[in-house]
Formats: sequence, structure tokens, C-alpha cells
Amino acid sequence: MQAVAFLMLAPVASQAESCLAPVRPFMPSDSQAATDYADMIRRDFEVYIADIQDYFRCLEQERARAFEEAREVSQDYGRFLELVGD
Repeated sequence: MQAVAFLMLAPVASQAESCLAPVRPFMPSDSQAATDYADMIRRDFEVYIADIQDYFRCLEQERARAFEEAREVSQDYGRFLELVGD
């Protein structure tokens, strides 16, 4: 009987960067605080809007990458099943 060795590799993290959602900007409930810090609050909202657009792009890129990987894995599995006669 011939011994066959299998090398099991731990899953490797995706090479895609992590898609981290930006932190929602603070919106004061007090109108005086909103007025006092209007420039800072406005900037926080503008940064959030730019960051959320980057986040959406990242998610779309990751979705496309994962879809392609799943397609390739499915093909690999089909070839495996052919090899083992299932």
C-alpha cells in the first residue's frame, strides 16, 4: 500500500485590503453646539461622504474578487471530483 502525504495549509488572508466602514460623524442635538462647531462638523460630514464612497468601492472590489475566487474553487472542486471518480 502506497502512503500519500497531504500538506494542509492554513487559509491565507485575502490580499485585498480590508474594507472598514468609516465612523459616522457626530451630530449634536444642541443647536448652539452645532453653530459653535459648524466648521468642524461640516468637515466631518464631508470627510465621511468621501470615505463612504471609498468604502463602497472597496466592497465592490472585494465582492468581485470573492466571486472570481468562488468560481475558480468551484472549477477546482469539479476537477477534484473527476480525479477521485465521484
